[in-house]
This record gives sequence, C-alpha cells and structure tokens, in this order.
Amino acid sequence: MARQAAGFAVVLVRSCFGLQLWSGIVLRVDRRSGVDRSARTSVIGWREWAHLPELGVGRVKAKIDTGARTSALHAFGLEIVRDGEQDVAVFELHPTQRSTAGAVPVRVPIIGYRKVRPSTGKAERRPVVATDVVVGEHKFTIELTLTSRDAMGFRMLLGRRAISGRYLVDSSRSFLAGSSLIASESNS
Repeated sequence: MARQAAGFAVVLVRSCFGLQLWSGIVLRVDRRSGVDRSARTSVIGWREWAHLPELGVGRVKAKIDTGARTSALHAFGLEIVRDGEQDVAVFELHPTQRSTAGAVPVRVPIIGYRKVRPSTGKAERRPVVATDVVVGEHKFTIELTLTSRDAMGFRMLLGRRAISGRYLVDSSRSFLAGSSLIASESNS
C-alpha cells in the first residue's frame, strides 16, 4: 500500500512476522493489540564506519554481516597474557584496510572465549572482549571476538548480536549512518 505525503510516496510493507516498514522506520506491532512495541530502528548499509573509543580507534571500516552471529575484530600480533587472575589481550589494531599505517596498540581484558565457525568452516576458539562501539549517532557495548582477518577485506565485522534490534541493513547501500559526533571529536 502506498500513500502520498508532502510530495513523496511513503510505502507501507506488511510481513508475516508482525513488522511494518514505513519509510525506513520499523515498527514492531503486536498482532493481537496492534500496539507499537518498539522505538525507531535505523537503516544502515552493508558497510559502515565503526568507532571504537575505548580502544583508541577513531574509525574502522566494518562489514555488516547478518550471516555472522558474533562480531569480529582483526587483532594483529595477538598475545594473551596473564594479569593477576585475568587474561588480557595485547595486540595492534590496524584501522585502515591493507595498511599498517596508524596502528593502534591495544591492551584489553578478555571476558571469555567463544567457539566460532568462520567462513573457512573450521571451528576456532577465540578470545572475546567487550567494548563500546559507535555507529552513526548510536553508542552501545558489544562483544568482539579477536582473530586474524588480515586476508579478509575488512578489519571488523558487525554480526547479528550487535545489530539486532538496533538496525535494518540495506544491502544495496553503504555508509548510511554517516560519521558520528563522538568520532569527530576524538579525531580533532
């Protein structure tokens, strides 16, 4: 169903899951009561700039991967050291694809380990860290597995757990979230 509003078409799409999409805004509608059960959900592209302020990274190009459950970060020279009772990850983060320029040394507590099956098909046990991420104007905490993504095109993947309930992905577009104010301030 399409409606004309203020000179542009607004399209309403209904789905069997009780979701309605209205001009890029998702409303979770309870099928029984018809009541909206959510706030607005932003639309992002298949790749976005992600900012990792707690790790000292102004921005890194991230692939939005709805096929991956967990998020992953390329950790160059990853070492796991014991600090008292806790394991700590020590590595370099290379924010720019195919470049070691601007490498950022990182030391972050490991919150656990997770078995992950990457696209190669062979399960890996990876360290997991928690950190804040900023995509567009939204800041939230995510869990990242640390791995070697050197052969991959993107230094970071944002998986389903990170984007679920926050974003819809338009796989035909890129960088819809724009740059964040937080990242702009940290780069100055």
